[in-house]
Amino acid sequence: MSVARRVPLWARVAAQQTPAPPLEDIVDKPIVVGFDGSSESVAAADWAARESLRRGLPLELLQAWPWQHGQPLGSDDAKRWGKEQLARKEVELRALLSGIEVTVAHIPGAVPADVLEAAGKNATMLVLGSRGLGALRGFLVGSVSQEVLTRATCPVVLVRAGTTTADEHPASPRAEPAADVGYREVALGLDTRHPCEEALAFAFEAASVRSAPLRVVHAWGPPSGTEYLAFGSIGGLERDLMVVEQDAVTRLLKPWRERYPEAEVVTKVVMGNAANTLLEETPQAGLLVIGRRTRRAPIGPRLGPVAHAVIHHARCPVAIVPCG
Repeated sequence: MSVARRVPLWARVAAQQTPAPPLEDIVDKPIVVGFDGSSESVAAADWAARESLRRGLPLELLQAWPWQHGQPLGSDDAKRWGKEQLARKEVELRALLSGIEVTVAHIPGAVPADVLEAAGKNATMLVLGSRGLGALRGFLVGSVSQEVLTRATCPVVLVRAGTTTADEHPASPRAEPAADVGYREVALGLDTRHPCEEALAFAFEAASVRSAPLRVVHAWGPPSGTEYLAFGSIGGLERDLMVVEQDAVTRLLKPWRERYPEAEVVTKVVMGNAANTLLEETPQAGLLVIGRRTRRAPIGPRLGPVAHAVIHHARCPVAIVPCG
């Protein structure tokens, strides 16, 4: 039985037909995908479809790119191509997501980042595609995605072109079906000095719906000035500070472990650069989660160095979660 189609709430908000309601008044907020027919947006839509099944949430495809590569902006051929790609993906996803509501919207002439930002105000998450540059070089993040990452009020997940269902599961030595070997771990970058409760919530929920382990990675650095201490003193100080950092991680995770008692949580506390440590300690992750505190600059909001490094070099989908 097909689900009745409706005009998505965020589409009405974007068209200024109705004000956005308070977030607490919205139940079962959808997963929204930016879709333009490219291979990266197809991978994003497929990942989002699997996530909507895991969470039992509606799925919405948003197309604010009304032209095909090489077509003049606004041409009839471009509009026709965009709608055809969107309609084809809608049919495919409706067949796959039995019992899950699927809606689509084609918004010609709109500014993509503005429409996605409006959509994010009433979404559980936004999912965007990114061109892959290979296992060692990671993502290529376009200007629209970069804008959305700094402006969105909900988590934004970046999915590399070519990502498939098999990538979410560890390889099985006995060639078992991917679904039979469970999910790869969810990884979380944790900053004990500026903890992001929203990122913690997202990571624990993502691990829970997958029944996957959660790896929490915290990197720390010695206090400034310690480079002038004698070698023996540095070693003792490092041991003492490591205990302090480990205790801080334990305290931050305690309420979340209690909320998710079934969660398998592995912690890794390392002295070192945050971005490098996070990437080095999570090579087998199926999803990497980090918090986002947007930095203001004269040319506009910018991502911090850890987020910037992760979205360009992670091998798996990355969730950027805005912190309150």
